[in-house]
Amino acid sequence: MAAHQHNLPTRTTGGIGDDDDAIPDIDPTDTSGLLQERLQAYKHACGYLENYITATEKVQKTHAKEYEKILKTVSDPLKEGHHFDQSLGGIAGLFENIRSNTQGIANSHLETEKTIKGSVLPILERLHAEIKNKSKELSKGAVKGSKEVDKARNVTQKHIELLGQHTAAFASSGGKIDPSNDPYVLQRGVNHRLHKQVLEENNNRHDLIEVQNSFSSFEAHIIQTFQQALQTFLQAVGGQHERQKAMYSDMVSTAQRIPLDFEFKGFVHRNNQLLVDPSAPKRDISHISFPNQNHASTQPLIAGTLERKSRALGALKGYSTDYYVVTPSKFLHEFKDDDDVRKDPVPELSLYLPDCTIGALSGDKFNIKGKDASKGKVGSALATSHELAFKAHSPADAEKWYNVIKQAAGGLATYTDEVSSPTSPIENRSVSGQQQPPPQYQDKNVAPVQTQGLTQGQGIGSAGPMSAGGQPQQPYNTPVSGGGQSAGVGSTPTSGVERKPGQY
Repeated sequence: MAAHQHNLPTRTTGGIGDDDDAIPDIDPTDTSGLLQERLQAYKHACGYLENYITATEKVQKTHAKEYEKILKTVSDPLKEGHHFDQSLGGIAGLFENIRSNTQGIANSHLETEKTIKGSVLPILERLHAEIKNKSKELSKGAVKGSKEVDKARNVTQKHIELLGQHTAAFASSGGKIDPSNDPYVLQRGVNHRLHKQVLEENNNRHDLIEVQNSFSSFEAHIIQTFQQALQTFLQAVGGQHERQKAMYSDMVSTAQRIPLDFEFKGFVHRNNQLLVDPSAPKRDISHISFPNQNHASTQPLIAGTLERKSRALGALKGYSTDYYVVTPSKFLHEFKDDDDVRKDPVPELSLYLPDCTIGALSGDKFNIKGKDASKGKVGSALATSHELAFKAHSPADAEKWYNVIKQAAGGLATYTDEVSSPTSPIENRSVSGQQQPPPQYQDKNVAPVQTQGLTQGQGIGSAGPMSAGGQPQQPYNTPVSGGGQSAGVGSTPTSGVERKPGQY
C-alpha cells in the first residue's frame, strides 16, 4: 500500500536584534506565543486521535465501506503541522501511518464498541484536559510576564524619544531649555527606566526558561499517553480479523518507535532563534546603548560633591554635602547623590547660571545668588532669589568649579583672598547695638556681592549699607555677574540681566 506524500507547511523567522540595544527587536511574546502555539498543536493532535478512535467505535457497527469515514477524520494535515518533524519517526509520521492503515480496514466487530468507549477514549480525554490546563498556566504566567516586558519597553522607548527631541532642540535653542527637559536629566531618567525594563526582561526570561524545561517532560508524557491509548486500543480490537490486527499493530508500533525527545529536539533545532538560550548571559545595563546616550548636551561640564550652607533657619546646621552638576545647558543642578538606579534622578535645586550673580572666589568658598528653576515655569516665576554659599573640598577644586560656573554664566573668573560670602545687613547687625566698621576689601576691583537689604530703585553702588550707629557706610566695588568687569565706586554694575539691581 503506497503511502501518500504530504508536505506540511513550515515557517521561517527573522533573526533577533542586538542584545545590547535598549529596546531589543525580539518580542518576548514571540517565545511565549510560540510555546502557547505548541500546546495548541498537541491539543489538536490529541483531538485528532480522539476523533479517530471515536469514529472507529462508531464504525464497528457498519461494514468495510464505513471505514472511509474514519479516514476522513485524519485526512487533513495536522493543524500547526510545522511544529512536528516531517521525517518518519515523529508525530506527523504517526498520523501518516494511521491514514494508510485505516484505508485497508474493511471490517469491524460490534463486540469491541463498548471496550473502546470505556477504556481508550477516557485516556485521551484526560490528556486533552491536561493540555488545556497547561495552556492556562502558561497564559497566566509567562504570557503575562511578556506583556509586562512590553509595557516596560514602551515606557523606556517614550523617554528615549523624549531625550532625542530635546537633544535635537538643544543646539537650535542655544541651550536655553527647561531644567526638567535638560538632556542630562532626561538621560538619567532613561537609565532609571531602562533598569526597571531589564529587571522585567530577566524575570520573564527566567520564567520562559522554566517553562521550556518543563515542556520536555510534559511532551514525553503526551507521547507516552498516546502510546498508552493506542496500546489499549490494540487490546480492544485484538479479537478482530488478523488483517485488522496487523494494521492496528503497525499503527501502534509506529507510535512506540517515536523517541520521547525526538519531537522536542527537532522543535528546538527548528526554532532556536525564537527560544531562549539558557546558556546565554543575562542582560547588563553597562553593555546597553541607546540613541543620544553620549550626546554632547548629556555630558556634564563638571560634576562632583560640594558642601552648601543651609538657608534660613537651617543655617544653624552648617554645611551639607550633595552632588552637583554643571550641564552644557548652563544649569547648576543639585542631587542627593549620583545614583540613577535607586530612584528617578530629579534635581533638588536648579540654578540657571546666566540669570545668577556669581560672587568672587575665596579659598575653597564661593557664593551664587539666583532663583531655583527646578519647580517649572510657574514655580520659577514665584520663586525668590537666594544667596547660596558653596564650599569645595580644596581651593584647587573650588577654582575648577568656579571657572566652569563663571564660563557657563557668560563671565570671566575672578579671585580674591577675602571672604567671598556676600555681606548681609542682617548678619552684620550687632546684638549690643554697637557700630560695626564697614567691610574692607583688597584693591583688585573685585569684592563680595551686596545682594540683600536693597529696596526697589536702590543701586548697589549708590549707597552702602547703614551702620549700627545710623551712619551710611562708604560705597565699595562689587563684581559684575556674567561680564567679568567691576563697577566703580558709586556706579551701578551691569549684571547681564535686564532688571534693576536688587530685582533678581
